[in-house]
Amino acid sequence: MRKTVIASALIAASVLPALAHAADAAPAPEHTFSTNLTLASEYIYRGIGQTNRKPAVQGGFDYAHASGIYLGTWASNVSWLSDGSSTVSNSIEMDFYGGYKNTVGDFGYDVGLLQYFYPGSGYGNNPNTLEGYVAGSWSFLTLKYSHSFSDLFGWVGSKNSGYLDLTANYELVPTVNLIAHVGRQKVNGSSAEGASYTDYKLGVTKDFSGTVLGLSYINTTASSAWYTNLLGKDLGKDRILFSITRTF
Repeated sequence: MRKTVIASALIAASVLPALAHAADAAPAPEHTFSTNLTLASEYIYRGIGQTNRKPAVQGGFDYAHASGIYLGTWASNVSWLSDGSSTVSNSIEMDFYGGYKNTVGDFGYDVGLLQYFYPGSGYGNNPNTLEGYVAGSWSFLTLKYSHSFSDLFGWVGSKNSGYLDLTANYELVPTVNLIAHVGRQKVNGSSAEGASYTDYKLGVTKDFSGTVLGLSYINTTASSAWYTNLLGKDLGKDRILFSITRTF
């Protein structure tokens, strides 16, 4: 459940017409490859805990073409499926995504597909989920909508659920950014009535030459009746998240 924003290397690979007209500007590379590794105090996706308040190890690989086309994969340890059912054997989430992003003047746009894949066995309902997304950005603001083309993470009859989020990534001083986010998850289907919620995030990041430290506060309006697992943990309850990410 990649939260998120495509790796900064993809932005660097976007077409920048203004630079192309500068005689002394070096041309952008046609192909860009990058990898990322994250250690986090917890894996939190759209405000909901995925590792039962335990640490997460995450990493991914991205490819971007100068035209704006990109592909990538990302993975993390998870426990929410096995925590929810004694019959499930699963410990990892794998994401596969691709799309196209570019800029028009000061406006950026991004469209793509994202497949969430949970290898394992013992599922009552298939948790694998396919989403499409479209995003627009201006200055430090990004508005994104994600739409499920399958049932959403195993909710029966929840096809065509949607997630709308607005994120601000504002540079306070060089290498220090303020992150503010609000999102609304709408879960369709009578079997998931009451599962929809809003999530909030406020945090700060500090970039140490490619190593980014993050500290944030996360909260949701998610009903504890829907998001408390069999181990008694309310996965939507407010908490502090710490992370360290290195991009190569």
